[in-house]
Amino acid sequence: MRRLVSFDVAGFLVVAAIIALLPLVLTDFREFQFAYVGIYFIAALGLNVLTGYAGQISLGQGGFMMIGAYTTAILSVKHGWNDLLTIPVAGLIAGVAGYLFGFPALRLRGAYLALATFAIPVALISLAKRFPTFTGGGGGMPLTRIVNGHDAYVITWPLAGVLFVAVWLLLGGKLGRAFRTVRESEIAAVSSGINLPRTKTLAFGISAFYAGVAGSLYAIAVAFVNPDTFPVSLSILLLTGVVVGGLGSLAGVIVGALFIEYIPIYAPDILDKVQGPLGLNLDSKAAGAPAVVYGVILLLVLYVIPTGVAGLLGAAFRSFERRFYSRGGTEVPGQVISARREA
Repeated sequence: MRRLVSFDVAGFLVVAAIIALLPLVLTDFREFQFAYVGIYFIAALGLNVLTGYAGQISLGQGGFMMIGAYTTAILSVKHGWNDLLTIPVAGLIAGVAGYLFGFPALRLRGAYLALATFAIPVALISLAKRFPTFTGGGGGMPLTRIVNGHDAYVITWPLAGVLFVAVWLLLGGKLGRAFRTVRESEIAAVSSGINLPRTKTLAFGISAFYAGVAGSLYAIAVAFVNPDTFPVSLSILLLTGVVVGGLGSLAGVIVGALFIEYIPIYAPDILDKVQGPLGLNLDSKAAGAPAVVYGVILLLVLYVIPTGVAGLLGAAFRSFERRFYSRGGTEVPGQVISARREA
């Protein structure tokens, strides 16, 4: 039976084509913005592996981004490394840190695990400020090379594409099935022979590796690293973006990355358009306006489309498939007729 291309593959091909063509029409400033989207996309990919697939809540992704950023800054500024060569090293160091953190986190679940991971960025920010000779302290550390928007774009997005394919292949194999089994039931995972400690620590390590790469790219794009560049709120925004895009969906991560980058920018405009019909009189220029918009959108997603934007689009895609085969007189076996691999 002929089948349509799976939703995730089709979405990836369409997005890849758009990303490849965007530099032809974007200004340098807009390319910078989309480079940041790519950075958040990489960090959110790692978080989705840990939270969306392995079921481990984390509020520490921003802290691992910070480790990656400082690795790039220290190696390039103090040791003369080419900044691009520091990217894999930053990912590895952050990945090892995440893997090691996974061991004490094995004893924690739910809210306790979230609080433990929340302590990661809090502690790292304080440590960075206490050792100025090593990290530059509160004043930060400027990098030696400044990139323009186009350079940041072409550095970030090809790497983001490679990392997306890598995690897609990884989650489609035995380790991905182990992650999903742990997410659904740890008791069932142990009963089926899955090594629970190893699986959980690997999930933390992979997630932190992606965050470290994202942090390194952020340092290269900004050409400056400061402890306050990676506030605690960044980790919360990353988790929010993953939920809005769709937990357990790699295709939805791009929606989450766009959400993280653009909602703070357009929050005042959104608030102005919404509060009029509701009879509200809020100051859209206030510092807390983005937080209000974030919160409202998150609540709407949780109540209206709990599977996120990717879940909504996936349901629409499957509905289209059912209609397509019904019109062709082909029997549709069950609700899901595409040959999509869960990703």
